[in-house]
Amino acid sequence: MVAFNRSRLKSRDFGAFVLLDAVETVRDDGRLLTLFFDREVLPEQICPRQGAELNTYGTLGGQTVMRFHLHDAVSPVFTIDGQECSIEVATPSFAAYEGRNALAAVRNGEDAEVVLDWLAYHVDQHQMDAAMILDRAKPGEDEAFARDLQAGQRQRGLNCNVELLSSDMPLGRADLPPEWHPFCAPDAPGKDRMDVPSPDRWHSPLGTVAVYEMMRLRGLSHARAVANIDVCDLITRGEDSIFDLAVNTSSGLISLVGRRCYPWRLRDQANPHFSDHICVQFDNPGASNRWCIAPNQVSDRAVWRLVRIGNVNPSGSVTGAFYRFTALRHPAPSVSQIVPKTSLVEDSYLINQSEALWNGSPERVPQIALTPTANQTGGRVIVTAMKNEGPFILEWLAYHRAIGFDDVIVYTNDCTDGTDTMLKLLQRRGYVQHRENPFREMGLKPQHAALRSAQEEEIVANAAWVTCIDVDEFVNIKCGDGTLDALFEHVPDANMIAMTWRLFGNGNVHLFDESPVIEQFIRCAREFTPKPHQAWGFKTLFRNVGLFKKLGVHRPKGLNPQLWESVHWVNGSGQPLPRQMYRNSWRSTTGTYGYDLVQLNHYAVRSAESFLVKRDRGRVNHVDRDQGLAYWFRMNNNAEVDRSIARMLPKMRGELNKLLKDPEIAEAHDYSLKCHRTKIEELKARPDYNQFYSALTSQRMERLSLLHSHFGANVFLSGPEVVPDEVIAKRPDADWFFTVERQDVTQH
Repeated sequence: MVAFNRSRLKSRDFGAFVLLDAVETVRDDGRLLTLFFDREVLPEQICPRQGAELNTYGTLGGQTVMRFHLHDAVSPVFTIDGQECSIEVATPSFAAYEGRNALAAVRNGEDAEVVLDWLAYHVDQHQMDAAMILDRAKPGEDEAFARDLQAGQRQRGLNCNVELLSSDMPLGRADLPPEWHPFCAPDAPGKDRMDVPSPDRWHSPLGTVAVYEMMRLRGLSHARAVANIDVCDLITRGEDSIFDLAVNTSSGLISLVGRRCYPWRLRDQANPHFSDHICVQFDNPGASNRWCIAPNQVSDRAVWRLVRIGNVNPSGSVTGAFYRFTALRHPAPSVSQIVPKTSLVEDSYLINQSEALWNGSPERVPQIALTPTANQTGGRVIVTAMKNEGPFILEWLAYHRAIGFDDVIVYTNDCTDGTDTMLKLLQRRGYVQHRENPFREMGLKPQHAALRSAQEEEIVANAAWVTCIDVDEFVNIKCGDGTLDALFEHVPDANMIAMTWRLFGNGNVHLFDESPVIEQFIRCAREFTPKPHQAWGFKTLFRNVGLFKKLGVHRPKGLNPQLWESVHWVNGSGQPLPRQMYRNSWRSTTGTYGYDLVQLNHYAVRSAESFLVKRDRGRVNHVDRDQGLAYWFRMNNNAEVDRSIARMLPKMRGELNKLLKDPEIAEAHDYSLKCHRTKIEELKARPDYNQFYSALTSQRMERLSLLHSHFGANVFLSGPEVVPDEVIAKRPDADWFFTVERQDVTQH
């Protein structure tokens, strides 16, 4: 006969702490009473009557566990925190588990039908015949669940004992909201922007890890084998059941490795079910660790915890696997609230399981194909946004035409130095496409508005290759003859190329000079410059084949996950980038940076005088952030010399001369130069900007520009003021390191 039993933890609130459970067991050496508390409790706070003695004292997950030997005639009466009381104790239900294959599980909101299907699956697939389920529901909150579960067990004829264990005290974490809220979903995007409910210990993720020891003492210690999963998990079946695997290992313990799975889309007006889950993340295994143990084969010192068994080593050669059906525990209205949909791909095992076990008809991932390259009638296109960049446009345009870019589309706004006039003229001459930036109408930052608008442009839609770079960024190709053709020849299979920034400083150039930027500024960061984090930002040159849905500042965004295996993304040395970077990464790391074939020379500061104009103009992306002394400090790196781009000066000058032969273009360029010089004088005449200019050109800042490699990240977040004079006096080539404590507010 199978049984359905309900039991409760023997809890009691003593004010200063809570007794969560009390379990009495009988061993060869007598009676043993184990007390579980919700926090650390001192031994002197728990005083038994004469005839009982403390056997062991310890903590488990920061919560005290005490064991007392009780003489035969002694009742469990204690003085606890000054209160004398008789403790109600639980006695184990060994008979319900003796020799059985059991599951130890937690339920936190899943409905009865889900739990019944969970039981039925493990009965069928793993010959499970007993389950102890800790129900996290608040007393009186969900009585219908227990009734429906018991009725369903009987109606389905499930051949397994079920014990539903409840608590009169909350067992969740004190710092988290209900577990079903997306904030608690491990892979949920945008947690920093969520409106998070107040903490709720009745429904938050489990915080009392000692519950597994309670479950062990209450009967599971006598099971043949016990697997620890939740009621939203299904253990995959191999040749042997998970219980047989544990029993047949010499250690009596195996690790279970779980992978989170998701629906592609939730069905309208229907609760999520196992059969809806057919997707996994291609770039995130999302491992959840649990265990399966054969209790009789392990040491008495074994301690059951959430993700491992203490004092016992699991088998090194045998593991089990399970899927965590995430939308059952986190039933959000939309899948995109609990996982980025750009990461989801279909899993054939899950699809087959859905159809075979539940006759499921889940929402499938739409199939799409790459855009054939034959449809790309355009060339190599740059998309950019500008404001008051007039003096620098022609050099930048000439250079990129020289290395092989065919088209440039430029969005401008609020220009006062002739930038927009020049670009309109260049458009009439067929050199660029110019557009007014519609950022105000769109309610977006200028750069984001430009990128969104550019997606609708024919030259972008038909382009073979696209990149989004700024006028202070130059694509420096180091292989072959320095052209895009040479780069593509070296990485013929690549459809995305990350061009990592090389930060070029002002080289102690104070005054504006109209000579080429790439000729004037030759001092830059070392190749290995992991800090500040902006130093290894990258921009991406990508084939326009439909891998992504939209343009992005650093890389295209909105990966079509169905096509992730078609992504062939390399770094600046031609080395493949890991799949974990495909969706969101915008900067290189110590394992992914590379400069051998291509780098992006980033002249973020230029001369000190020009930087005054840049600060006054403001940013096109982070428009709310000042470009102050802290920005100059981060971006002005003069550690070493790099002249690799100089070989392209003759070709650049050839293109530049063609442009300047047009008298109207030359006149427009001269006008922008005049405006730039005039603006510099205006700003230097202002006391605030004059003081700022003095700081930029100070010996202190010039010294700091040589020392970046010696500073921790917090120095760059805090600003140059935190660096003491004695540190600035240190030699750049010496071996030393300096950092500070993290500041609450990042300086700009």
